[in-house]
Amino acid sequence: MIRMLLQAAINVVMAAVGLLVAGAVIEGVTLNAVGFVAAVLVFVVAQAILGPFVFNLARQYASAILGGIGIVSTFLALWIATLIPDGLSIEGVSAWVLAPLLVWVITALGMWLLGFLVLKRWWDKRAEQKTIRRAVA
Repeated sequence: MIRMLLQAAINVVMAAVGLLVAGAVIEGVTLNAVGFVAAVLVFVVAQAILGPFVFNLARQYASAILGGIGIVSTFLALWIATLIPDGLSIEGVSAWVLAPLLVWVITALGMWLLGFLVLKRWWDKRAEQKTIRRAVA
């Protein structure tokens, strides 16, 4: 349970970082401070739901694109997040091409790096505590 909560927290943080970087770097991506939290949460929930859905569709109908599932689900999650008023706005073809790619790279690398660092430390600490409990008992 704790591991799942840590992964969820890391996912939210990395999605926020990805959207902030996209807003700062890509012309046509605009973030509004008032709706930023809502946009991040909608993005994370949409990605969590769409990831497996898009994967199953691709596996069933277009197995050649299985490697691009993350980018496709990121694109769809960004599109859904733009439907929330005063949160996230993406305008222009180049912004719609670059934003999903950048957000996907940042969230994927961040989830991998932070997930490895945070979860590995948690797992190692947990294993150490079990070893200490066994030694004491």
